Amino acid sequence: MARSKTAFVCTECGAQAVRWQGQCPQCQAWNTLVETVLEPAAPAAGSRFAALAGETSRLQALSALEPREEPRQPTGLDEFDRVLGGGLVAGGVVLIGGDPGIGKSTLLLQALSNLASINDAGSGRHAAQRTAGSTSRPEGASVIYVSGEESGEQVALRAQRLQLPPSPLQMLAEINLERILHTLREARPRVAVIDSIQTVYSETLQSAPGSVAQVRECAAQLTRFAKQSGTSLILVGHVTKDGTLAGPRVLEHIVDTVLYFEGDTHSSFRLIRAFKNRFGAVNELGVFAMTERGLRGVSNPSAIFLSQHSQQVAGSCVLITQEGTRPLLVEVQALVDSSQSPNPRRLSVGLEQNRLAMLLAVMHRHAGVVCFDQDVFVNAVGGVKITEPAADLAILFSIVSSLRDRPLKRGLAVFGEVGLAGEIRPAPRGQERLKEAAKLGFDTAIVPRANAPKQPIEGLNVIAVERVEEALEQLRDLA
Repeated sequence: MARSKTAFVCTECGAQAVRWQGQCPQCQAWNTLVETVLEPAAPAAGSRFAALAGETSRLQALSALEPREEPRQPTGLDEFDRVLGGGLVAGGVVLIGGDPGIGKSTLLLQALSNLASINDAGSGRHAAQRTAGSTSRPEGASVIYVSGEESGEQVALRAQRLQLPPSPLQMLAEINLERILHTLREARPRVAVIDSIQTVYSETLQSAPGSVAQVRECAAQLTRFAKQSGTSLILVGHVTKDGTLAGPRVLEHIVDTVLYFEGDTHSSFRLIRAFKNRFGAVNELGVFAMTERGLRGVSNPSAIFLSQHSQQVAGSCVLITQEGTRPLLVEVQALVDSSQSPNPRRLSVGLEQNRLAMLLAVMHRHAGVVCFDQDVFVNAVGGVKITEPAADLAILFSIVSSLRDRPLKRGLAVFGEVGLAGEIRPAPRGQERLKEAAKLGFDTAIVPRANAPKQPIEGLNVIAVERVEEALEQLRDLA
């Protein structure tokens, strides 16, 4: 028997190399090249795809095309619909990832149960319009849950534990791609979930399930089926120890929407964020609370990220951040203490650590605040991860408050980006941030001068600043 040809494939970008290297030559990632058996080409499938492309593809003038709004199918979970951009889109493919046990399967089982009940009610209303020769979807096959990790009994036990109402949700325990596609083509569901894509394998490939070739090919075949049939497809993906989706990053380019679960498994709150969405806003955030009956949406998430102190404490500042289309108020805490080692520590949780070091340098250079002999720890309350630079001013205020051991004024909220020259840069959607702070009872806000409102906001005193030293001077006046 001839020896199978192998290549080393990068698990991050999918690039191939003829021999192993410590660093991927394409994406420069370290220790990501994995030996994979090269699969023979499938000319039959390729010719069918080429024929299909030749029949449907033709040149069209862009001005002659009429854009149309994609209809949405709500899942019955408001926070999930918010992250999706309003609901599922026919033919759309969603990839959702997260740490094990964080609640991916629980959320999808709840959403599918709601969708099955809604579709079943709609089918009952229009039953009189059906005929014996109708091509509509078969009764009870509008929603399918394909489980490759659990048996049907295990999924039924979870549904019983969540006390989900009886619904015509169809269950399929299968990991063979060809059998899954055959079942989906026969049932023609409106919504289908594959849990998870790393467990599915194709008989045309020799590599094991979860390998780069299997994950890429199975995802491509399922996506092609969703586009051709109009089925809304949801793929569940495993994550690596770094928290990113396992397998080649090309998987994220194939799908339409990429969602990530965030949050501490020891906490009762879960966050789901959109990192890519062709049908909605990017970086949208949904907040859930884990209960005995599953995940429940949180209508006022700002209450989660704000600590309730009996009295004002030093090192705490409220940030007005923007997550997608939703403004949130998050408490940023800092602890500054004398260092007992020659190399003071700089640690941040939920915030960028490199940006923390930059802010300390800017504060020293332009405001004369010295922290070179202090350990600095910064934390975002509630387990939320803040990546926008508008959090700079809140981090700076909390550090100064902890260093001087002086609490900030009660009812103060801030936002703004700090530049290397000491300037305070504006943040997008400043008006929405200020209105959210006023709605939650805050009476004072320190913001960049470019974000100062043209019309006064009732109940909110807005202080506009341009420089770091000016912002710290205003902070002293308010203390």
